[in-house]
Amino acid sequence: MSEQLIGRYHGDKKTLFWLVMKTSFLTLITLGIYRFWAKTRIRKYLWSGTAAGQDSFEYTGTGLEKFLGFLAAIVVLAIYLGIVQMILLFFGLSLMADATTTAGQIAQIVSIYISFFAVMPLILFAQYRARRYKMARTRWRGIRFGMDSAAWGFVWRAIAHSFLTIITLGLMVPRQTFYLEKYMADRTWFGDAQFVQNGRWQSLYPGLKHIGLGFLILIGAGVVAATLEAFRVAFFLGVVGYIWLIFGSVYYRIFALNYLTDNKLLNGQIGFYSDAQAGKVVGITIKGTLLIALVGAVIGLVFTGVSAALLTSVDFQNPSDLMGVVGGALGIIGFVAYIGFLLLLSALSFIWITQPIIAHVVDNIVLSGAEHLDAIHQRSADAGADADGFADALDIGGAI
Repeated sequence: MSEQLIGRYHGDKKTLFWLVMKTSFLTLITLGIYRFWAKTRIRKYLWSGTAAGQDSFEYTGTGLEKFLGFLAAIVVLAIYLGIVQMILLFFGLSLMADATTTAGQIAQIVSIYISFFAVMPLILFAQYRARRYKMARTRWRGIRFGMDSAAWGFVWRAIAHSFLTIITLGLMVPRQTFYLEKYMADRTWFGDAQFVQNGRWQSLYPGLKHIGLGFLILIGAGVVAATLEAFRVAFFLGVVGYIWLIFGSVYYRIFALNYLTDNKLLNGQIGFYSDAQAGKVVGITIKGTLLIALVGAVIGLVFTGVSAALLTSVDFQNPSDLMGVVGGALGIIGFVAYIGFLLLLSALSFIWITQPIIAHVVDNIVLSGAEHLDAIHQRSADAGADADGFADALDIGGAI
């Protein structure tokens, strides 16, 4: 009988809350520089709180490594974007074109689109390299994960799949999802054992059912508005359709996660099973959002009450130096309260939304064929490459 290991997340809300608060504060007072160390510390905590069987994962990345990777990426991006702008200027185009004339507006729009498509390959490049870096800095049972250096192959495939998806009005989304994940999974290693993504992309179509229903509701809203002129009913249907689309996107992502996980193999003998629930993820998000909104409302009322109390202590009919003191105090209190409020929201989002979703997904993953793990041996360490640098520089590195 095949030996199984069950995923388990054992992170603590209180510990994560204070970790996020502290690292966010240090990021603030260092004008953002500490964010590389902050993300590293949070990853270390989340990785160590995730286990398969009795063995937790380990994250070995460093903040300095990420910071240096970011600096290197900034230099490359500056040179690359500078060359793109020089080419645009050569053809009489510029992002700063005079928009007061029709010709200037057209030139500006064309420049924006050209610049966007010029950066797109780098964004895709960054996505692959970010995943490769996280794999290279992850260990389990003392054995390293890793990925092949194949980012540019991912880039041109992602561009081709995206183009196919666009011209088919989204009908090829399952194909794009499957083959891009297969490209990355087939180049991922645990020690000297290679992952393989099996399955069929057509099997992802059932995951689109709620997205399709959401679009049908929105189309129905348009028909009601155009033919019956029942604008209130159309508005209601539009809201329902929009909400259904959001749920549909979450449902598709969870459906794809489960299917792709169920069809992965490690070393041809070790399999996986995932039973995450879209409804549970949506429920966690809604509950967390409501709790955060409630805390925000309470803090807002308290701040308003304190401000009102300070203002009522001042006699505006007889101005004095006290008014200046009170005004300055209110300004300082307001600024500190606003910064603290943002830090608090970030920490609460982690413990009420991010961590519970991670726990739900991890707790519903099972590894089968664990008896074959002992045959897997250590792999040589992969170079840090840009260490998430391009992902951070292009502002797509916000996810842990």
